[in-house]
Amino acid sequence: MKILVIGGGGREHALAWKLAQSARVTQVLCAPGNGGTVDGKVENVSDAGSTPAELAAYAARHEVGLTVVGPEAPLVEGIVDTFEAAGLRIFGPNRQAAQLEESKAFTKDVLAEAGVATAAHGTFTDAAAAHAYVDAQGAPIVVKADGLAAGKGVTVCETVEQAHAAIDEAMVEAAFGDAGAKVVIEEMLLGEEASFIALVDGEHVLPLASSQDHKRIGEGDTGPNTGGMGAYSPAPVVTDELFEQATTQVCEPVVRALRARGITFKGVLYAGLMIHEGVARVLEFNVRFGDPECQPLMMRLRSDLVDVLEATIDGRLDEIELDWDPRAAACVVMAAEGYPATPRKGDEIGGLAEAAGVSDAQVFHAGTRLAQAEAGSPVVTSGGRVLGVTALGDSIALAVRRAYEACEKINWRGAQYRRDIGHRAL
Repeated sequence: MKILVIGGGGREHALAWKLAQSARVTQVLCAPGNGGTVDGKVENVSDAGSTPAELAAYAARHEVGLTVVGPEAPLVEGIVDTFEAAGLRIFGPNRQAAQLEESKAFTKDVLAEAGVATAAHGTFTDAAAAHAYVDAQGAPIVVKADGLAAGKGVTVCETVEQAHAAIDEAMVEAAFGDAGAKVVIEEMLLGEEASFIALVDGEHVLPLASSQDHKRIGEGDTGPNTGGMGAYSPAPVVTDELFEQATTQVCEPVVRALRARGITFKGVLYAGLMIHEGVARVLEFNVRFGDPECQPLMMRLRSDLVDVLEATIDGRLDEIELDWDPRAAACVVMAAEGYPATPRKGDEIGGLAEAAGVSDAQVFHAGTRLAQAEAGSPVVTSGGRVLGVTALGDSIALAVRRAYEACEKINWRGAQYRRDIGHRAL
């Protein structure tokens, strides 16, 4: 079988790497891929296009047996609907179901219908009303652009003044485009954040191993938010009791609430949870694998990913039992100079071969490209989050240590990464 992976980040490299391990797979095509998705069965394609219609035409033309969507944008655009209309197999939620990530206001409505705990909030399309709400509620408070804003539309405000500035940034200055025309303002929840990622086949929910990421750029969880500076699995904060709670009191009720609206959810349901005193409340939903959480999860997954994804599409998740490596996995994101504001690009990356020699380590590429098209060309930086250096270990501490051992062998001008990944678990 040929598989098409849509996207070009670290998550997509990890998915392609895992899919290529299946005996059922002859070739993994990545559109557009990156500087690392060019190994063995895995290759990049340059003529697939980028719109749902172009990608569907490419998949049909090249007899692709399964397409796997990595990022959220194509899902929100309705790529699954386009492929299914053409009779093509594709993994991911359809346009209606993708609203869970596209709109925070939609998510709040579904959570209310499902009876799932979340932060008290208000939704506003008028800036004056939003400002009045902040004055009435006080701070700390969180201001969220309703739509997709590349992970940058959420502002945690310690003061009322910061909240007013965040409202103006989104609604008046249109810093996030149309995504900020509506805002959700909510109470700031206390506790520890964790990622709870599950597969859903329209009815059955199959949780993946627990994971936790680090969103802030700086050590000690300081500085601005990013797409994620590292992650590890399992997450000790997700106890057996919380795992059960997240499955039966969060994911399953949400799937039922969507079905009551006539929406069948198939794909990845990723709940961002805030855990406080043993109780989980939902911060947000994503409708795809987390990045960088996907990297340690794929390192630990022993099951054939193709079988699992096909069972999701076919409504057979109740027949699947996932096999996990009992070891922990940790991912350290190496980022470019200037990230998350304006990352420097075009620097040659050294030490990749040496890092690949570290036992039980894998370097997943994200913001990279080949300097020239020919094989053996140097790899250069092309984005903010450049690499996701991931490793297995008998404990989180050992997995982290091994990932850092690999990081130390890699170099380029201005490379930056946090030295405290996993600190909450350790």
